[in-house]
Amino acid sequence: MHLTKERFGGLLFLLLSLAYGYHATLIPGYPGDEYEPFTASTLPYALAGVGTLLSLLLICFPGGERLQRETGNWRLVFALLLLMLVYGLALGWLGFVIATTLFLIGGIRLMGEQSLAFACKVSLPFTLIFWALLTKGLNVYLEPGRLFTQLLG
Repeated sequence: MHLTKERFGGLLFLLLSLAYGYHATLIPGYPGDEYEPFTASTLPYALAGVGTLLSLLLICFPGGERLQRETGNWRLVFALLLLMLVYGLALGWLGFVIATTLFLIGGIRLMGEQSLAFACKVSLPFTLIFWALLTKGLNVYLEPGRLFTQLLG
């Protein structure tokens, strides 16, 4: 059995699915949940199970090209990872709308778009539509950010 890209990806996905399944066991249950068909941990269990099954299928079946050293733009990969880290830190301070808009603008620019105006025209409507879907459609509370609450309060 040789190591292919598909098998390596399946192995990584298996580890992720198993870790997700473990953390799903840590979701607290409420009194009376044992009588309910769906609880807070039902979907995470199902996702972990499906992910484990699919990753085992990737690992077990042959096919694909052998794993070899990839040539690529590693500087861009690490720049995007750094951008994600900065986004995670900025989210608490700037809030969802501002942090996500800046994150998307930065990502679009890193991927090679020269026009800042185009990046703004794409990222702001996308962020606002996603914000409206989460807050108004799904009733999810999104923190406005410490900076915003300090300015108002």
